[in-house]
Amino acid sequence: MIRALLTLFALSISASAFELPKKSTQCVVGVAKDWNSSHVTLTAYEKKGQKWVKALGPWPGRLGKSGLIWGKGLHPNPSGAKLKKEGDWKAPAGVFHIGGAWGYDASIRKHRKLFYRQITKRDLWVEDSASPSYNRHLVLDHDPSTAWEKKQQMRQGDHAHSLKLFVAHNAPPAITPGGGSAIFFHIWRRGGASPTAGCTTIEESRLRQLIAWIDPGKQPVYVLLPKSEYDAKRSAWKLP
Repeated sequence: MIRALLTLFALSISASAFELPKKSTQCVVGVAKDWNSSHVTLTAYEKKGQKWVKALGPWPGRLGKSGLIWGKGLHPNPSGAKLKKEGDWKAPAGVFHIGGAWGYDASIRKHRKLFYRQITKRDLWVEDSASPSYNRHLVLDHDPSTAWEKKQQMRQGDHAHSLKLFVAHNAPPAITPGGGSAIFFHIWRRGGASPTAGCTTIEESRLRQLIAWIDPGKQPVYVLLPKSEYDAKRSAWKLP
């Protein structure tokens, strides 16, 4: 009994003690109406001294068709909470590192330190949870030939995925098989009329603005939460 109480106490201390990393001075905040919403309002902030100052937005965006669920990132998850799984059509909620961009263009406007790769037909992002390369970017040394390789291709002739910024949910080095993969900011569909499978989508010109603003040296993070959770955690987590 004592051991169980101590464990619960340690977990509560850990959860309450969490706050945004001190070296993270860029933060994109996404607030949804509730856990079931596929709509989000996005605002980017930069820290000036001890104060968060709005840099971009607010912008409308879209989330997973089935709303949100706790993801695997920097934040502590509530005890017993259901977590994101592959194929659940939910966007991962929490706090995540962001960075690394992929696109169809030969080059884009970006910070010189931000990784960018032009996607070719040999670029894969593995969404097969049984693969040892799950939720990782791979570059083949040959053109895709098998059905499996073709299914993992990043370039599918889809404009919505012609530019994307990585959200580090369930990311290396601690990847949980089946815990959700390929979470990005990317271009929305049908002028924002369509939800996603779990990504966050915005209008293309705004995505380009966001990518150009991102400075890897400022350790940018993405905070995505329903409004009730954002309001409850804003002070303790030191959110904008």
